Amino acid sequence: MRIALCGGTGDLGRGLALRLTRDTDHEVIVGSRDPEKAREHATEYEDELDSRDIDGDINGFDNAMATDRADIAILCVPAYHLADTVEGIEGNLDDTVLVSPAVGMHREEGTMSYNPPSAGSVTALAAAAAPDGIPVVGAFHNLAAGRLADLDATLDWDVLVVGDDGDANATVEGLADGIDGVRALAAGPLAAAPEVEGLTPLLINVAANNDDLADLGVRFR
Repeated sequence: MRIALCGGTGDLGRGLALRLTRDTDHEVIVGSRDPEKAREHATEYEDELDSRDIDGDINGFDNAMATDRADIAILCVPAYHLADTVEGIEGNLDDTVLVSPAVGMHREEGTMSYNPPSAGSVTALAAAAAPDGIPVVGAFHNLAAGRLADLDATLDWDVLVVGDDGDANATVEGLADGIDGVRALAAGPLAAAPEVEGLTPLLINVAANNDDLADLGVRFR
């Protein structure tokens, strides 16, 4: 599959680009509002893989071009840029599954709290912004981006997947399962997104208050 990482120059985009290129046969495209920035980061990711004797071909384009002919487009952008990002790529979406990993949060007195938009969740916000007929799936919300991008780190994480289109959910679950140390779990329809997104500030707070739990993830047993 062709995987577009819109806003893929940030921490989550870096981790997904490196892991997907190393662990799967999917074509990974890094997107950005600035195509030159996308190309620079794509080259940086390739160099990181090459330094580990891992073959990988990663290209960088502006978000719209990156999304062209993509099977999956992952919106690796903050919640407040999500609607604008979808608007910028909507003309290039064709049988593409949109994936929203963003979480609305705010920090007050050193504590991170869940701050969903009026739509109820950022995943619901993405669904409202998406063109008719384009399925939206919520996934990858609870990943610690720093550990994800560290290829020396072993993962033991579950990725919770929510959405209303069974085929699209299965496609994203298969993508997540392809990353070594990651297991995809179905977590219900899109209406369940607030519960999944709300785990992220909890994990950040636990990690911040326990020295031995940095880069925390979730695993269900």
